[in-house]
Amino acid sequence: MMMGIWKRILRVNLSDKSVKVEETPENLYKMFIGGDGLAGKIIYDEVNANIKPFDPENRVIFAVGPFQGTGIPGEAKFCISSKSPLTNTYGNSMGGANFGPSFKKTGFDALIIQGRASSPVYLWIHDDWVEICDASHIWGLDTYETVNAIKKDLGERRVSVAAIGPAGERLVAMACIAIDGHSFAGRCGMGAVMGSKNLKAVAAYGTKTPPLADSEEVSRLSRDLMKKLSELGRDLRENGTPSGLLIYHKYGDMPIKYWLGDVWEEGASKLGQPAYNEVLKPKPLPCLHCPVGCHRYVKVDEPEKYACEGPGPEYETLAMIGAVNLVDDVKAVAKANDYCNRLGIDTISTGAAIGFSIECYERGLITKQDTGGLELKWGDGDLVIELVKQIGLREGFGALLAEGTLKAARKIGKGAERLVVHVRGLDFPAHDPRACWSLVPNYATSTRGACHMKGVPEDIECNVFTLPELGYPKQTIFFDPSDKADLAMKLQDFTTLVNSLVICLFMPDGAGMTLTDILNCFNAITGLHWSIGQLMLVGERGFNLQRLINIRDGKGPEHDKMPERMFEPAKQGFRKDKVPPADTLIKDYYKLRGWDERGYPTKRKLTKLGLEEQA
Repeated sequence: MMMGIWKRILRVNLSDKSVKVEETPENLYKMFIGGDGLAGKIIYDEVNANIKPFDPENRVIFAVGPFQGTGIPGEAKFCISSKSPLTNTYGNSMGGANFGPSFKKTGFDALIIQGRASSPVYLWIHDDWVEICDASHIWGLDTYETVNAIKKDLGERRVSVAAIGPAGERLVAMACIAIDGHSFAGRCGMGAVMGSKNLKAVAAYGTKTPPLADSEEVSRLSRDLMKKLSELGRDLRENGTPSGLLIYHKYGDMPIKYWLGDVWEEGASKLGQPAYNEVLKPKPLPCLHCPVGCHRYVKVDEPEKYACEGPGPEYETLAMIGAVNLVDDVKAVAKANDYCNRLGIDTISTGAAIGFSIECYERGLITKQDTGGLELKWGDGDLVIELVKQIGLREGFGALLAEGTLKAARKIGKGAERLVVHVRGLDFPAHDPRACWSLVPNYATSTRGACHMKGVPEDIECNVFTLPELGYPKQTIFFDPSDKADLAMKLQDFTTLVNSLVICLFMPDGAGMTLTDILNCFNAITGLHWSIGQLMLVGERGFNLQRLINIRDGKGPEHDKMPERMFEPAKQGFRKDKVPPADTLIKDYYKLRGWDERGYPTKRKLTKLGLEEQA
C-alpha cells in the first residue's frame, strides 16, 4: 500500500457552488505520483481542445505530492495547472512559502476548480472541507493586501493564502499567483485563469498528519538533509539567486537588450553580486522548512521614487526586467519588481514584453501615437516601471502588452511577430540556447512553452549542479552537440519527477540534494521500495502525457522550433560566432525519446509507459 497520500481530491464547481470529495485509486498515484504529473492527467482527462483558457469549463488544479507535510527540506512547494492564456495548451507553475504543507494537511492531494462564480469569491479549505467565501470586499486589492485581509477575515494567522492581484482580475495574460506575500507562481498566466473564474484566492490550513510508511526514518532523513543542504547551499543562502547572474553573463547565457546584445559587463556588475547585497542589503526570506532561504527581503528608502519594501528581485527578474531592457540601476529593478509582485504579474513575461516593445519602437513599427506619448528607449528604469504599472492594470499602451508578447506582436503587424522570442507563445526565460545548446531541444519541446524550469539543463552546462545518477557527474562541454539532446531529455524527465513529488527544485539545483536522497525520502514516505529507474519512469510518463495534450491542442511538433533570433551569432563574448545546430539537436532528441521522426510519441513508446489508452 502506498503511503504519503490521502487518495482524495476536492472538487469545487464555482458556477453552482457544489463541492465534492472524490476517492481516487492508488494506481493513479503510482503512475503520476502528484503535483505536475497528477495535474497533467486531470487536464488530459477533463480539458479538451475546444475549451479555451477563460471558459468556465477550464480547470484550475492545485496539487501536492507525498513530500508535503513531512518536514523534508523543499516540501513547501505546490503545483498549479490549467490551460494557459499565453499558449492555449497545458500550463503550470510552482509556488512555495507554506501553501503546499498547509493544503496537504487539510486531507487532500489536489483541488480541482471549475465553473465561474457569479461574483468574486475565495476558497477557505480546512480539515476535510471547503467554504466558498465572498470576496467582493477584497476585489481590487493588491496581492499583499489580499493575503493580510483574508488572514484577518479568518482570524487564523497560520493560514496560507494563494492570491491574485489586480492583474489577474483584469485577465492580464501573464498574471501570476502570490503565496503568503513572498513566493510567486509566476509563469503561464495561472492568475488570469483564476481571475476569469472570479476567484480571488485560495486559503488553506489543516491539522491532519499525512500517513507515513516509516515516520522515524523520514525524521532522520529530514534532520540529515537539513544539515547537509544548509552546508552545501551556503552560497545560495547568503547571496540568493542573484549570485548566478555574473556566472550566466560570463557564459553568454544571460539575455541582453531583448536578446540583441552579447556582452554587458558594466551593467551586469551593477545588478549581480556583490553589488546586489551592497546596495539592497537583503535578508534571507525562507519558505517552510528550507535550509537555504533563497528569496531576498529588501527595503529601498531612497531615492523616493524607487522606495519599496518586500521580496526582492531574483535572478530572472534582474535579467528580464534589468538586462533585457538595459536597466542597470538595481533600485529601479527592485521597484519594478515590487509593482509586479503587488499587481500580480510574472516578471519574466513582463520584462520580455517591455523589451519587445522598445525594439518595435526603435524599428519604427510603433510610434508615440501608439504608446500614448511614451518614448520607448533602452536603459530607462522609469519607463520600465511605468510600463509595468500599465501592463498590470491594463491601462494605456500597457493594455496591448497585457495580451502577451506574441498576441501583441500580431496586433502590431508589420512583421513584429518575427521579433518575438518565444516557443508556443511563452516568452523565453533568462537563459540563452545560443550559449547552452541543451536548451534548444529543451525549449523547443517544453510542454508549457519556453521554460528553463522544465529541464534546467543550462545549470549542468554552467556547472551549477550535477546529476551523477543520470550520467552527468560534472559540467558538460560547451558547444559540443553530442550530449545535449540526451541532457535535455533526462533533465525534462527529472524536473517533471521533482515537480510531481513536489520538492523545491533548488534543493537539487543549488543546495546539493541528490537523486539518491530523493529516492530514499520517497521510499521512507511511501513504503514502496522503488529504484531510481522506477522514479524516473514517472517523470518520463508525465512528460509524454503532457506532450499528448500539446498535440491535441494544436501545439505539437510544428511548434518545436527556435525563434529567428537564436540563429544570429554573437559578435563578441563567450559564444562569439556560435550558432546551435537546432535541427540536428531536435531530431536527435526525437530519436532518444522514442518518438517518430516527426516528433510524435509512438504507440510502442506510450505502451511502454503504461499509456495504452492514450496511444
